[in-house]
Amino acid sequence: MARLVDAQNVTMQFGGLKAVNGVTMNIDEGEIVALIGPNGAGKTTFFNMLTGIYTPTEGKLTFNGETVGGKKPHVITRLGISRTFQNIRLFQNMTALENVMVGRHTQTHASALGAVLRTPAFKAEEARTTDAAFDGLRFVGLADKANELAKNLPYGDQRRLEIARALATEPTLLLLDEPAAGMNPQETQALNALVRRVRDRKVTILLIEHDMKVVMDLADRIYVLDFGELIAQGKPIEIQRNPKVIEAYLGSGAEALLAATEAKEAVAETAREAARAVADAEAAAKKEPTDG
Repeated sequence: MARLVDAQNVTMQFGGLKAVNGVTMNIDEGEIVALIGPNGAGKTTFFNMLTGIYTPTEGKLTFNGETVGGKKPHVITRLGISRTFQNIRLFQNMTALENVMVGRHTQTHASALGAVLRTPAFKAEEARTTDAAFDGLRFVGLADKANELAKNLPYGDQRRLEIARALATEPTLLLLDEPAAGMNPQETQALNALVRRVRDRKVTILLIEHDMKVVMDLADRIYVLDFGELIAQGKPIEIQRNPKVIEAYLGSGAEALLAATEAKEAVAETAREAARAVADAEAAAKKEPTDG
């Protein structure tokens, strides 16, 4: 798999405070990677460095081999990184469709003069943008809400709309900042399914989330920050067994999470064994001599 994100000893310092301190991590193409830790651990600061809001004070941060530290957010978006926010940042007085159309701005090329004169080229591009925005709403399950104002949508729908707008930029890497925050169990389950569908579209995902059930269900690998420093990394089951992570973040819930993850792993292994048995039986059947 190709390396998408490579962070080497990255630090973000505000005065005497190091919000992120010497963090080294990487993300490969096709992964769902989670970044977890207590409030104030530096998770969103890392997002902000990766998307151009902050420039790292030390270290090197690259995306697809290109340094992103110091680049403007719109330039980084064109490189293939998009994000959602911890606090929903939709255009509240625009429709759901218009919100996603705004997200397509990096894919449009019409000039200001063309927009004023409503040239044929501008009209054709506007039609393509509208169609693509409808497709985006359909993908997240909001096609029937296209003409509703964003502020009138239920909370869970607003979260999904923000994901649709982020996907409208056609990213290679999608950053999700606490997408399950405030969701009920049914909405969370639907979110998990949506995130998997996004990955199926060959979009790599970096996820910040406090709901550990979501993290353990979705993530291929996990990085853990505490007071700006990386204290652990590994697969979900490794993170749940890590004493430093239990002490700093998971606490008393670690045991239940570990049991749930082990049960999930057991089910997955049973499925793999069944698939192998079927494959072996089919292979054996092909080798058997036929009458004749």
